[in-house]
Amino acid sequence: MSILQKISLLILAATVFGASAAAAADPAAEIREILHAQQRAWNRGDIDGFMNGYARSRSTIFVSEDTVTRGWQTVRDRYKKKYSDREKMGTLTFSDLEITPLGSNAAIVVGRWQLKRKIDKPHGRFTLVFRRLAEGWRIVHDHTSAAK
Repeated sequence: MSILQKISLLILAATVFGASAAAAADPAAEIREILHAQQRAWNRGDIDGFMNGYARSRSTIFVSEDTVTRGWQTVRDRYKKKYSDREKMGTLTFSDLEITPLGSNAAIVVGRWQLKRKIDKPHGRFTLVFRRLAEGWRIVHDHTSAAK
C-alpha cells in the first residue's frame, strides 16, 4: 500500500469516526430516538418498553389535567390501568417535536401526541424535561394535556 493510499485511508477513517462521534453526541438526535422507541413500544402494546424512556426514579413526575403522579412505578401503574388492552392503547403518533437543549445534561421537548383507536382519536400536547443520566437521556418530568 502506497503512502498516498495510507493517508487516504486515514482521512476516510477520521471522517467516519468523527461523524459517528458527532451524531452520538447530538442530544436532540438521541432524544428523538428515545421518543421514536417509545412510540414503537406503545404500538406493539408494550407499556414496559414505553416506560424505558422515563427515569426509573421516585422523583419522576407525570402531570395530566389536575393530577400529579410521582415516581416511575406509579406512572407505570397509571399507564397499565388506563391503557389495559390494545384497543384502549390504539396507535400512538408523536409529531411537531421541538427539542431544546438546556446545557449538556438537560433538554425540554414540546410536541403533539395522537392516539388512533376504533372509537375515537384523542390528541393533545406535551412538554417533557429530559435529563442525561448514567443510562442515557430519560424523561424526568412529563406534562401531557388532551385537547377538548
